[in-house]
Amino acid sequence: MTEAGARIVRDLVWNTIRLDPAAARIVDTSAFQRLRYIRQLGLTHLVYPGASHTRFDHALGVYHLAMTALRLLRERGSAPPEAFEGEEVVPYAALLHDIGHYAFSHALEELEPERIPAHHEVAAERFFQSPELREALAPLGIGVEHRIYALIRGEGEEPLRGLVSGSLDLDKMEYLRRDAHFCGVPYGEVDVDRLLQGLVLLQSPMTGQWEVGLHEKAVAALESLLFAKYQMFRNVYWHHAVRSATALYKRIVEEAMSGGLLDPEELVGPTDEQLLYEIERRALEDDGEVAERLASRWIPALRHRRLPKRSLELTAADLQGQHVPEWAVNDTSRKRAVEDQLAFELELESGEVMIDFPRKRTMFQLDLLIERRSGRVERLGPTGLPGLLDLPKVAEELYRAARVLRVFTFQRREVAAERILEMITRAA
Repeated sequence: MTEAGARIVRDLVWNTIRLDPAAARIVDTSAFQRLRYIRQLGLTHLVYPGASHTRFDHALGVYHLAMTALRLLRERGSAPPEAFEGEEVVPYAALLHDIGHYAFSHALEELEPERIPAHHEVAAERFFQSPELREALAPLGIGVEHRIYALIRGEGEEPLRGLVSGSLDLDKMEYLRRDAHFCGVPYGEVDVDRLLQGLVLLQSPMTGQWEVGLHEKAVAALESLLFAKYQMFRNVYWHHAVRSATALYKRIVEEAMSGGLLDPEELVGPTDEQLLYEIERRALEDDGEVAERLASRWIPALRHRRLPKRSLELTAADLQGQHVPEWAVNDTSRKRAVEDQLAFELELESGEVMIDFPRKRTMFQLDLLIERRSGRVERLGPTGLPGLLDLPKVAEELYRAARVLRVFTFQRREVAAERILEMITRAA
């Protein structure tokens, strides 16, 4: 029998998701419903048409996994009551972990920090100030929104915080499975059941504090998750056309802000189509050069999938012995100056050359406790555990293989590799 106020949701990935009354109240708020209109994978649907799933679907899935993980940890019965301190807010932190996302998900977080108000996990605080969301959370206790917000940011001392934010958090298990399914690729088939069964609450040998860890028997499933992540980045998230569309979208937003059409604070709140529509509307009403460029060329190009061309691609082998500095990785003013110099040389307009070299520093980073078969507890960190998980030996090479430096141009041009290397790299 369903509890009063509870709800059952049918989900393509997890089949049945049961929302308790508190979760149902949260889902009904405008702040949460907004996530229905923010695509989980940004502009990836322009390459993989099925990738139209949203942050809403994903958040429900993470909540479902949190409820499952907590039940399994309780059933295991091997941890004392203090190890479950703060348990009551974990499912709602899981449900709300993406509440602060910008339009088209992570793309705008690649801009310079001064271009955006905050990282999406920090921007989440503004949504917690919503009277409607506060009212939905009120029955959970005074100040619960602050506890949930701390968990989302990976702060606090709650033993179960690793389920929400950590190197083996439930978010990663959910998005890899969901993204692979909707993209129609086989790379994200993570053994989530084995990972959940392998979760244990362990005391740190160094501090004595309780943390979420993993039993040695589930390490093979952890390994599969890490390699699934690598495959998804290489084949989906960093696909050349996905990166081209992302670069164009970032350039549209950057130009709108530079041209005075958009204030950075206005980035918090709009959904995917709302933001694009508003930029387009303002550009059509403005008679400036930037507005004309946005309204007549760049926004229509994104909407109609006339993406910038891949004019140069340099792999790890091509970059051997070369160092790409930070300013050339981030969307900095110095990189923009180099791009515009290239545009001039290629007889293109300012802003119509884009250098893209994506990164994900935490792709293989691990920091969690492992319970060995002997009962000994050890920390699995960046250096791995010899004989158990020696991933650091191959992680750097996998990361380098996944990253590709590309030059995109609005019209097809030939770009000499030597010229790019001369402009943005130095000997390693």
